[in-house]
Amino acid sequence: MIWIMKHPRMTPEALGFIPSFFSEHDPRGARDQINTAYAHGGGWHPFHGFKFNEQTLSLQYPGDPPTHCLAATTLRSERILFFEHSWLLIIQPDGTWEVARID
Repeated sequence: MIWIMKHPRMTPEALGFIPSFFSEHDPRGARDQINTAYAHGGGWHPFHGFKFNEQTLSLQYPGDPPTHCLAATTLRSERILFFEHSWLLIIQPDGTWEVARID
């Protein structure tokens, strides 16, 4: 998997261990892989209430300013976006998505 930096000051090192949570050789989806690899941190727990703007690649929780995508990758047909404040968004091929905090 290749992570594309979406912000000029973003570095691969800022992703921490997140890239190691995924394997293209594992047939499971991104969410299930995180549940295994990040079990020590609680796994994947979706956080509800965000609005995702596909055009600007931003997330916004009501009452908060938008948070912006810093890096992106794909795992087969899923898109994975990393945002400010350690939010991770997984977009399914049908356009549905979930976001969780991974820190």
